[in-house]
Amino acid sequence: MFLARGGLSVSRIVQGMMNLASWNWTVKERRAFIEFCLEHGISTFDHADIYGGYTCEALFGEVLAEAPHLRQRMQIVTKCGIKLVAPARPEHTIKHYDTSRAHIIASVENSLRALRTDYIDLLLIHRPDPLMDADLVAEAFAQLHAQGKVRFFGVSNFTPSQFSLLQSRVPFPLQTNQVEWSLLHLDPMFDGTFDQAQELRRAPMVWSPVAGGRLFRGEDERARRVRLALHGLAAEMGVPPDTVALAWLLRHPVQAVPVLGTGNRERILNAVRACTLNLPREDWFALLVASLGEDVP
Repeated sequence: MFLARGGLSVSRIVQGMMNLASWNWTVKERRAFIEFCLEHGISTFDHADIYGGYTCEALFGEVLAEAPHLRQRMQIVTKCGIKLVAPARPEHTIKHYDTSRAHIIASVENSLRALRTDYIDLLLIHRPDPLMDADLVAEAFAQLHAQGKVRFFGVSNFTPSQFSLLQSRVPFPLQTNQVEWSLLHLDPMFDGTFDQAQELRRAPMVWSPVAGGRLFRGEDERARRVRLALHGLAAEMGVPPDTVALAWLLRHPVQAVPVLGTGNRERILNAVRACTLNLPREDWFALLVASLGEDVP
């Protein structure tokens, strides 16, 4: 599917690589996992320079160095703009944001080297920066695009007004706003984020689509309510609860693209099943009501 008209085509489900370092896999195991995703229609992989303390891109890149032919079958998303205090960056003394022209360009160069690729399909500004100069970000984007190092651009965790500001300076469509959304985090539906996305016909990417697993193990009252509703519908439909949770997201007309964080192959297959599960309107609202804890107005 396309994130924006005439823009980047991505898989309906995206595989997030934030936890790649913690899985402690060999290169062979990482390659097998990537090939498993590709075989099941997940061709888009979501990174950020900071993931794994600046290590995950390189772990992924080792696979591409061993099997460069896989690059043509996938789309690589990465992010920049956060500076972490980490052993890999001893010069950083405090966690902060940096969306300066120089930092964006340097971050892309680092990501290209780590990922063992000549280009990035989609670059996102990772977090809103209070010191962001939209004109300088636009200059960085234009230079990277002209050099063929980045094909498309977008943002992550931006408010609608922040998205509009940057779009007003960038001469091509920002492809997406990657935001948090799940049955336990409904904000984008009500704060204007998804209204803007529909208005502009830009599909948002969605991180933490099952609330980091809280949907299935959270002990707070809200998580228990939603879990009970999910299990009830899952039993009726004959599918796993996480399939229903993702089908709820996919049912929304904003055409959100969930980003998975799991390395569990069964969970990935459950997510793929959600793409063909048509959740009836009444069931969609039943889950919303379970999350809200009260009837809709």
